[in-house]
Amino acid sequence: MIRLRDVTRAYGNPPVLALHGVSLEIAKNEFVAITGPSGCGKSTLMHLIGGLDRPTSGEVFVDSLALHKAAEKELTAYRRTRLGIVFQFFNLLPSMSLLENVSLPLLLQGVGLASAEARAMEWVKLVGLGGMERRLIHQLSGGELQRTAIARALVHKPAVVLADEPTGNLDSGNARQVIELFQKISSQSLATMILVTHSEEVAAAAGRRICMRDGRITDT
Repeated sequence: MIRLRDVTRAYGNPPVLALHGVSLEIAKNEFVAITGPSGCGKSTLMHLIGGLDRPTSGEVFVDSLALHKAAEKELTAYRRTRLGIVFQFFNLLPSMSLLENVSLPLLLQGVGLASAEARAMEWVKLVGLGGMERRLIHQLSGGELQRTAIARALVHKPAVVLADEPTGNLDSGNARQVIELFQKISSQSLATMILVTHSEEVAAAAGRRICMRDGRITDT
């Protein structure tokens, strides 16, 4: 489903390479963890797959969509309809309730309010937050915030889900719940899951680990 061919990404002048000729394939509905030390290129790789950045050279495909040469309109449509992102710091809107946050991706697609909230409620229940849907963001714990972020990332049924250190701000108990939730989603073939992580526990839970160092893939 996802194919990178000889991808490089350089920043600055003189240029510094963040990725050195990376080639990679990820299958549909695969659950992958990308690991490696800080500065190894994990986040750069994730941004390229997410259409948030473009390679300096090489090719990036998601199915038949060539992200490396897609027009901005195509990239916007890809991010809005086919991509879900789970951020380390949640990025939830504090003025909205839990349910409103989860409904937002559907509303941005033009889904009516009643339908959006009904679909969002299904995901609120799936992530174990049923009965809390009217709470405001400041009334939620760290684990509840992350599960809300996961529901928001998946409510519009994206083909690809990217998660950046999804357990980085959680205690061990909440981290375990989030890991089990990702495994459940993966086992039901609901999306291709790509997690960037420093956590050995998260990496061990994935179906495949991709190790990076100095902008290169060292093991898949």
